[in-house]
Amino acid sequence: MSASVPASPLVMAQAVLPGTPQEVIDAYATLSVRAETRSFGLIEDDVVVLDTETTGLSHRENELIEIAAARLSGREVVERFDTFVKPHALIPAEITELTNITNADVAHAPSAEEAVARLADFVGGAPVIAHNAAFDRGFIEAVSGGAEVTDIWIDSLALSRIALPRLSSHKLASMAELFGCSSVSHRANADVEALCGVWRILLCALDDLPAGLMRRLADMHPDVAWSYRPIFSFLAGLHPDAVFSLVGARQEILAADAATPATSTARMDADELPGLELPSREEVESCFEPGGLVNRMYPGYEPRAEQVQMAAEVRDALATSTHRVIEAGTGVGKSIAYLVPFAQAAKRNNITVGIATKSNNLADQLIHHELPRLAREMEGGLTYCALKGYDHYPCLRKLERLARANEVQTTRDPADTLTAIAVIYAYACQSPAGDLDSLGIRWRSVRKADLTTSSRECARRLCPFYPDKCMVHGSRRRAARADVVVTNHSLLFRNVAADGKILPPIRHWVVDEAHSIESEARRQWALTVSAEESLSIFERLGGARTGALGKIARDLATSDAATLFMGLTAKATVTTQRASLAMAELFDAVRDLVRSGRADGSYDNANMWISRATRESDAWGVFAEVAQTALDALDEASKNLASLVETVAQEKPEFVTDVADGQRRLKEMLDALKLVVLGTDERYVYSCQVNRRLKAGGESLSAERLDIGEALAESWLPEMHTAIFASATMTVSGSFDHFTHAVGLDRLDRRAYRSLHLDSSYDFERNMAVVVAGDLPDPRNRAAYLDAMERLLVDVHVSMGGSTLTLFTNRRDMEELFERVAPRLAQEGLSLDCQRKMASAKLLRDRFLSDTASSLFALKAFWEGFDAAGETLRCVVIPKLPFSSPTDPLSCERGAREDRAWARYSLPEAVLEVKQAAGRLIRTSTDSGVLVLADSRLVTKGYGKKFLSSLPAPYQRIECAQVGKYLQLWRASHR
Repeated sequence: MSASVPASPLVMAQAVLPGTPQEVIDAYATLSVRAETRSFGLIEDDVVVLDTETTGLSHRENELIEIAAARLSGREVVERFDTFVKPHALIPAEITELTNITNADVAHAPSAEEAVARLADFVGGAPVIAHNAAFDRGFIEAVSGGAEVTDIWIDSLALSRIALPRLSSHKLASMAELFGCSSVSHRANADVEALCGVWRILLCALDDLPAGLMRRLADMHPDVAWSYRPIFSFLAGLHPDAVFSLVGARQEILAADAATPATSTARMDADELPGLELPSREEVESCFEPGGLVNRMYPGYEPRAEQVQMAAEVRDALATSTHRVIEAGTGVGKSIAYLVPFAQAAKRNNITVGIATKSNNLADQLIHHELPRLAREMEGGLTYCALKGYDHYPCLRKLERLARANEVQTTRDPADTLTAIAVIYAYACQSPAGDLDSLGIRWRSVRKADLTTSSRECARRLCPFYPDKCMVHGSRRRAARADVVVTNHSLLFRNVAADGKILPPIRHWVVDEAHSIESEARRQWALTVSAEESLSIFERLGGARTGALGKIARDLATSDAATLFMGLTAKATVTTQRASLAMAELFDAVRDLVRSGRADGSYDNANMWISRATRESDAWGVFAEVAQTALDALDEASKNLASLVETVAQEKPEFVTDVADGQRRLKEMLDALKLVVLGTDERYVYSCQVNRRLKAGGESLSAERLDIGEALAESWLPEMHTAIFASATMTVSGSFDHFTHAVGLDRLDRRAYRSLHLDSSYDFERNMAVVVAGDLPDPRNRAAYLDAMERLLVDVHVSMGGSTLTLFTNRRDMEELFERVAPRLAQEGLSLDCQRKMASAKLLRDRFLSDTASSLFALKAFWEGFDAAGETLRCVVIPKLPFSSPTDPLSCERGAREDRAWARYSLPEAVLEVKQAAGRLIRTSTDSGVLVLADSRLVTKGYGKKFLSSLPAPYQRIECAQVGKYLQLWRASHR
């Protein structure tokens, strides 16, 4: 079966995730050789390897065109099966191009029913192994008689994630090449050959996992039907006396990791240095010259003046311990421009520097592409890691608890949860650090809260894995030993709120995608009391027989101090239940309060500003009485729970972990409620929210920081030596004033920062057109407005041939226009999607990107961070300018405190949103597209100039009736 040479340790090191210990790499590299001589008895004695080719991805809409299978007995293929299948429709051209299967090949092939019947005879009920088995099984069982093929489907994709958790790719083609198996060619028979070889690799790799783990996996939740159980049970039998310890496995992998010098060097706190040793400005610029560092990273690299200027500016900021605000247009290459000087600063001074991004896309680009290349080419290398929020990491304490639990709580297949447990166990045994994001876990079936923790929930010193063996805290300790840490805005601002206790002491930051940090900081620093969180806390605490309180009562019943402990438990239980009832009444009162006031939002969701007038109303007086009762009840319960935890922890600390977590969360809820009810802290804007679709639940009270810039200027910027704020979207009419105020830089000495605009490397004037359709009726005349907008949208879509993204500010207009426009476009052969309620934004994105003729009506989620290069997106339409609602609590509070609040906040925020939307169009140097602005206020109001002068290309005002003709001519000239 071998068709190529297996990977050497050096090649294997490139195929695994960064940070994989050398002993794991070496073990992976020898699998091919070991697999040639290993024998696995019954589990490989009579199994069938299968693959299919189809006309598409959906077994409901597409058909089989080829089935191939091979029967394995030990290391030998003893029988083969291969047949084309005749579909009812023609094979799409792209499928023929991919598989080389033509309509002539299948013209005389058996029907799907005949082919599947023959397959059933061949398989004879034996276990079937397939890579991504759900796909093949779906197509086989969609055919009459397909369910008779076998009851046992083994997904080698999921199994490979358990067996080889450190591989960066578990695609069959990648593994076949890596381990020297037959190559994959997008034909079923070739894929079967490859999988036959990979199958034995997986069995060897499973047997390499720590002794006793196979028994742990085989024995957990025996009531759940799980296709991998017989495999794990057999492998466990090879080591009958082995006992597995996750604590021990973590100790071993951390010891292996410590043997790598690059991971063990402690970093300095830059506060302890008199200054930074840095390359000169000329040395930084030379990195971008032909033959320089960046050219070695990217052999086809061509220097860009704007990129070199940005890199030199970042270097100067580091040298002078000052801050920079840099608006770098699309195509400048800003990530390399800041990475080069920041990495050099980290290496030369033995410090850790940080990069904070908004999107996962950019973070992944840095971690998986730019930083590995930089590390390879920099003298002395470079260490780096990603650091994410708590819920991105497995909680090993919860993992152990779930593996031993009596039942799996899920609304879907519980076998998916068992697979997730197995994947995480294997990953934890081979990974010194790492997160869940690349493990392929089916979170739709698996309750993530059962396998992750939060900062509030973390047991810390009461956990056997804390701190080093924990993958959450271990990642943070690892980050303190890295040159470069990549994280997200959310974690950066949570760290500020936590007084720097989450991240290492990093004094030099790049905040990329910085245009959105004010809103993200406000979201992270908000204090909220919600019905959902309250219910979660009280359910977790439970009562006399349930939850954490019920469990601690049972655990303490046989203790020597049972009388004292049980008395404290009873008191805590009674007051906790009283607090639960008081909070339920509080949320009923929130709903009544919202009914009495003026709320922002749609019919479904109300968001009411708690103003001074609100607090002086009779309705507030009624609410305040209920709220005070809840505060008193929470205070009493919190004190009694704290007393229980403190007393029991002295003798039985392992018993109080869950109660302590509940007490912490309850105390936080008490403090947040007190803040909102009193309303005396003028740093906050207060509001309450209600989901009107629900009769109960969906209520909340919130306190949000009003002035984020003030908070950053007080709590973060003074501790930073250098902060580089970078984005393609920061200025409004050429001015940085709005941004510098939003992040607090204008509260510092003017010499502490500098702003810089760098033009895009792309030719926007040639490749982008901006059309203002300024003669639409006033939206207040709804009938006339919708009629005119319908005509305009149909003309735009037909003229552009689809590939149009229309970004709405409200659901009502979007859905009504969709009902009008979609049928008319269908008559023209154009498809249109709509972001309806509960629709998956990811599925909508994927569908839009997969068809260059499709179009989409969408809301907020698509205004930024949506990349669709080339012909996939040719036009963006904005029907209305995205001003915040005048009844939005933040807008109301600002208006009450400042005379020109709308011009100072709402207007520039809307300008930046339009700039972000326009940025969806031109993502590469060869992209071209049209931005259609359909809001007449752009030409009838004075503030329209702010929008138009902020766009990267000049605009043309065209009557609605002529827009379609203009677009046809423009498109013809840009093909």
